[in-house]
Amino acid sequence: MLGGVGLSAGVAVGALLAEEVSGSAELAGLGGTFQVLGAAVIAVPMARVMAARGRRPGLVLGYVLAAVGAVGLVVAGVVGSFPLLLVSSLLFGGATASNSQARYAAADLALPARRARDLSIVVWSTTVGSVVGPNLVGPSAPVARAFGLPRLTGPFVFSLVGLVLAIVVVAVLLRPDPLAEARRLAVDEGDEPGEPTHGSVVRGLRVALTHPVARLGVLTLALGHGVMVSVMVMTPLHMAHGDAQLSVIGLVISIHILGMYALSPLTGWAVDRLGGRVVALLGSVVLVLATLLAALSPMGESGRLVAGLFLLGVGWSCTLVAGSALVTGAVAAAERPGVQGASDLVMGLAAGGGGAVAGVIVDRVDFHALALTSLGVALVIGLAAVGTRAPATPEPVPEPAPRSPL
Repeated sequence: MLGGVGLSAGVAVGALLAEEVSGSAELAGLGGTFQVLGAAVIAVPMARVMAARGRRPGLVLGYVLAAVGAVGLVVAGVVGSFPLLLVSSLLFGGATASNSQARYAAADLALPARRARDLSIVVWSTTVGSVVGPNLVGPSAPVARAFGLPRLTGPFVFSLVGLVLAIVVVAVLLRPDPLAEARRLAVDEGDEPGEPTHGSVVRGLRVALTHPVARLGVLTLALGHGVMVSVMVMTPLHMAHGDAQLSVIGLVISIHILGMYALSPLTGWAVDRLGGRVVALLGSVVLVLATLLAALSPMGESGRLVAGLFLLGVGWSCTLVAGSALVTGAVAAAERPGVQGASDLVMGLAAGGGGAVAGVIVDRVDFHALALTSLGVALVIGLAAVGTRAPATPEPVPEPAPRSPL
């Protein structure tokens, strides 16, 4: 919840702050792009730390880097430095990385028949913070004035508070460490040999590619996240160019984030009952409908845009929970940090690329062209789900041979 506040409080104005500092609408999407890329890059050392020491220090690492990034974003707004804004956005992506990896902490000790539901509870719990965060845009204005800060930097002050509190909660309360405990139980019960836990994302990606279900999980995570991010980061700009108020923009983003998280337990139940492949296909259909509604919406405020952004969140929830469950269920506990880190890396790179292209498309064509392009990407998820014939709950993949020193 606190990580959700820390992340989403700044997301609603990220593109607007980037446009203000850079003076260019074409560069506005780069702030969100660097944040997404930061989440992808930070997932690499996080996987290493988690493999060596457990979930707790890995999650703390991401939140600490994000807190440093929040401070940097405020400073960038004050001094008008676009390079500093990009570097700070990269670090701010640590919040996304930690929020994302937190879902796997729930899956570490889950029974296979309840893995998706347990995972989805953590995703769902983010709802409170993530919905509250964008609505702090309005109240942040007087806070910014009180500190003599630019108006658009105010939300990042709230982000910093949420991130610091998240660090304290994880460091103090996440005990025993779920990943370390799951690995110990697997060894004690004879389910796995007592080999080291692997945190290499290179190895993790290779392991994921050995099984069609794991491949589908990675593809579903990457493309679903890419579609969601590319449309979401440019929506505030699309609305602002239509003279929508900041408070209205914050409300729309809140509704979008509500769609992302609020229905997660239902999504988890569906994955456990129907299988990840079916829910991935459903997510593709919902994302297609969402991007179609966004493509038909005018600039500024509109009911179609609100509905489209809500469904964009629901479709993302389906792809996130289904993809995460597929990836986790396909590999042994010793391989999970590396595989999960690799999937989040690919997910972040896909979203980062989508965010970069989104700014260019909106500047040179319009928001509607961006939404239609995203629709085409969403279709790929459905085609991949239909084309994957392996069982939805696969056996763990065999140990790759030869073992990589990476």
